[in-house]
Amino acid sequence: MELIKRALAHAFARFEAVFEYAFGQRNTPFAWLGALGWYFYWIVAATGVYLYIFFDTGITDAYASVEYMTHDQWYAAGIMRSLHRYASDALVVVVVLHIFREFAFDRLRGRRFFAWLTGLPLLAFIYLCGISGYWLVWDQLAQYIAVATTEWLDTLPLFGEPIANNFLNSTTLGGRFFTLMVFIHIFGPLFMLLLMWVHIQRHSQAKVNPPRPLAIGTLAVLVILSLVFPAVSQGPADLDVVPAEPGFDWFYLAGYPLLDLVPGGQLWLYLFAAFLVLAVLPWIPPAERVPAAAVNLGNCNGCTRCFDDCPFGAINMVPRTDGRAYESEPVVNVNQSTSCGICVGSCPTSTPFRRSGPLQPGIELPDRNIADLRDELVAGTENARVIVFACDTGDTHELEQDGVKVIRLPCVGMLPPSFVDFALARHHAEGVMIAGCAEGDCQHRLGNDWTIERMARRRDPYLRQRVDERRVCLSWLPWGSTRRRQRALAEFRAALSEIDDE
Repeated sequence: MELIKRALAHAFARFEAVFEYAFGQRNTPFAWLGALGWYFYWIVAATGVYLYIFFDTGITDAYASVEYMTHDQWYAAGIMRSLHRYASDALVVVVVLHIFREFAFDRLRGRRFFAWLTGLPLLAFIYLCGISGYWLVWDQLAQYIAVATTEWLDTLPLFGEPIANNFLNSTTLGGRFFTLMVFIHIFGPLFMLLLMWVHIQRHSQAKVNPPRPLAIGTLAVLVILSLVFPAVSQGPADLDVVPAEPGFDWFYLAGYPLLDLVPGGQLWLYLFAAFLVLAVLPWIPPAERVPAAAVNLGNCNGCTRCFDDCPFGAINMVPRTDGRAYESEPVVNVNQSTSCGICVGSCPTSTPFRRSGPLQPGIELPDRNIADLRDELVAGTENARVIVFACDTGDTHELEQDGVKVIRLPCVGMLPPSFVDFALARHHAEGVMIAGCAEGDCQHRLGNDWTIERMARRRDPYLRQRVDERRVCLSWLPWGSTRRRQRALAEFRAALSEIDDE
């Protein structure tokens, strides 16, 4: 399993490098697959509402109304139809890529299983809504889909009478059944929206909107496709005639040829088995359980910074229980915590400058406490020119070299800015490099965002004004960027030499 993940991760890394070169790291589509899914959903919904105004829900007039929109009103409804079609295809693509990418980078284990399990049914609903949409056009492709789908459904012992009997000939299809398809196509997306909302419930500040340049760019591509390759219907459906070779949309309909090769009952079993395997992936092999962050009320003043910064909503503020004159205290929900340590980096008491008493902040990771982090920073830095605080999930082992001390963290968002100040002020290093995930694609969602703002002195706790920013390097690179990491480190060391020569 791990070999499959690593192979997929390497494939994504190489493919994404091309998009990063073309669009820039911040606007690469692969860092925003989930947000793009939301974006395409709203395009599909908006265009669908517009099309419904002109659509005739009757069997006999459905095809004619779609043809009217496509040809007589091509400049408005026709473009909307094509946008509806291509945005639906794009939605399928980004959701499938999103699932594979989350699997490749192991973003499904531990407390993240909820997002994984709620995401899988969304794919099924996307296909349900898409296939029901094909039916409404009621052309030859719709006829093929209707017959094949109902025959496949009839292999399940759920219906009193075979529903495929509705499509025996032109006299057997009733308006009531066609109205049911309209109902499914309208209310299916509404239920899908509910699932999407549930999907992000364990994400605080969920990214549901792509960056504006990416949003504008993808919309422009969809519009161009709609103008150059407009969506058109095939010939009208005729149940008295078997369609010869209907054209396929392989984004949605790639599985339909299997119905001619595999018995319907077996195909249901294969699909159920595949879904079951996907559902249990977060627990194969069993993930190592890492202790969640723990609160020390003796050093907590209830400032709410840990609550504000937690990417997964694992911290709640409740009324104070220790009798001290503070309004609230944080409580960690261990079932939602990913042990990323971002809350530790947000705590103002996580400072290595403390001299009296034990170094114990208001919140910290039991297996990666701040006192040990300070000891690790101090130890063996006599000959260190650069200290690198690196994300433990990245490929940063290649940064270990003479004159460089690498300290790994669950997430760079765990690093309090005061540690950068401490390393430079106490002459443990001439420069500090923070090496994390690609910008906008943090393994723990918000770690690099908060670190950027803290180092830029825009988010509390922030880096002190006395720190020379030239001696601090932020390196945000995607997984698999070994040479670029090394080059960034070499350039930083060269810059430090120039500063020392001044």
